[in-house]
Amino acid sequence: MLRLRLRECVVSRLLSPSSTSGPAISSLHRLLSASAAAGPISPNPGGFAVEDYLIDTCGLTRPQALKASTKLSHLKSPAKPDAVLAFLAGVGLSGADVAPVVAKDPQLLCAKVDKTLAPVVDGLTGLGLSRSDIASLVLLAHHNFRCRSIVSKMQYYLPLFGSCHNLLRMLQRSSYLLSSDLDKVVRPNVVFLRECGLGDCDIAKLCIREPRMLITNPERVRAMVACAEKLGVPCGSGMLRQALQAVAFLSEEKIAAKVEYLKNTFRWSDAQVSIAVCKYPILLRKSKESLKRRSEFLFSVVRLEPMYIADRSVILGLSLEGRIRPRYYVVKFLKQSGLLDRDWSFWSAVTVTEKVFVEKFICPHKEAAPHLAEDYATACKGEVPTSIIFR
Repeated sequence: MLRLRLRECVVSRLLSPSSTSGPAISSLHRLLSASAAAGPISPNPGGFAVEDYLIDTCGLTRPQALKASTKLSHLKSPAKPDAVLAFLAGVGLSGADVAPVVAKDPQLLCAKVDKTLAPVVDGLTGLGLSRSDIASLVLLAHHNFRCRSIVSKMQYYLPLFGSCHNLLRMLQRSSYLLSSDLDKVVRPNVVFLRECGLGDCDIAKLCIREPRMLITNPERVRAMVACAEKLGVPCGSGMLRQALQAVAFLSEEKIAAKVEYLKNTFRWSDAQVSIAVCKYPILLRKSKESLKRRSEFLFSVVRLEPMYIADRSVILGLSLEGRIRPRYYVVKFLKQSGLLDRDWSFWSAVTVTEKVFVEKFICPHKEAAPHLAEDYATACKGEVPTSIIFR
């Protein structure tokens, strides 16, 4: 009963508006001291059953509890874990949130609330993080949340990523950003990327796509930029971010093999493949199968020239089944039927937005071609229309 009353009192104080203030921490310290003075409270005379506590109180599965308990074998009472759980409840973690947090970092239950967790929460609150932001951070940061250095790292990353939302999105991909060395790794990489012409917004977008970019060896980042320049995308280019995303963590052999495949598949010269990659660097990440299907359609059906495709290589990033093929056949049908009032190019037809395409190519011909809208919608789903329009 004493343990229960103490825990309820701790939760009540932590849920108050001043839960992370100095007086509240002092009160919490007194409560915890009172709990310690009352002596270890065990569920049974034989001692504190850590595994059962992890299952019954934290919600872990039996296998999870068995694994986690090996790191908590020194615990002799539930006093410290109870205080930690009460504190986590105070910052907004639900009972369902506790299980994955403890499973990832069992030693969080041993953290000192007044000397470690509360100062961290105070620091994060001072940076402008809300309770829900902090709760999300607990779920993503794992062991880093019980390191007071997390506050200084968040202070650095928040302006870089532009918002807490963007930073949390990044941490969903990789929490290693919080455990990396700021001075020896992260800052040098950021400084170098800025020197290459990337703004903080570009760096943030790049890192959301490639979470390891900022935490990898600075020499390796320099090698990636050199590789992008070799492919024809220099520093200062508006396509540098995409080029780095395309070549990131790929070996020179793999990049060379993909370039060779592009040359053979699209009948490009060295100069033409450079043009294509410079205009659409993500081309290097496209699968061979998707590139092959596009080349067959563009050469055999649309009858485009290699240079036309190289100059407009972004076409190769568009959906063949959901966009290129249906739109090509719509324009072909309208031209053959004499229904177009101007000579639309293939490039213009496939790159306008869906709204504009429907307004320009579908809606004006409802009377002359009553089945066109239905056939186009069917074709965009990858299905074959019942009429002859798309055959």
